[in-house]
Amino acid sequence: MKIDTFFKRIENGMAKILVVIFGLLVLDVLWQVFSRYILKMSFSFTEEFARFSLIWLSILGAAYLNARREHLSMDFLYRKWSTTTQRKASIVIEVLVFLFAAIVMVIGGFNLVYITLHLNQLSGTLRIPLGYVYMILPISGLIIMMFSVYHISGLLTNKIRD
Repeated sequence: MKIDTFFKRIENGMAKILVVIFGLLVLDVLWQVFSRYILKMSFSFTEEFARFSLIWLSILGAAYLNARREHLSMDFLYRKWSTTTQRKASIVIEVLVFLFAAIVMVIGGFNLVYITLHLNQLSGTLRIPLGYVYMILPISGLIIMMFSVYHISGLLTNKIRD
């Protein structure tokens, strides 16, 4: 299997997971509104599930956008530079993204997951270990790191252009 196909499959898999998470989030919030206003009762687990779903959706969504190189950027000065300077700047940016993902998301994320699992911290209503909720942080960090290396290699071989 070609490396481009491998990364495209990861990207498509993330897109499908994000659609499922978003669908569950919408159903959860709709159920919450329905139960409060129609049934006149509140289910406390819906708020916690919505909060955890939003955490997963936003962090995995950031990794997905990084994979597609569609993350938020201010490129006013960048567009004024020459093509070679743009490519060099893109490589530096990808290295900085890689380092951020490695240090903050992966190392810090695994530390957070380890501590919360070791201390047996459970969520208030759903009673699930909080380490499972926070697990998306190092997972997304690893995905961002993989795609940063992929993007750097593409920039160096002129496969990726800005």
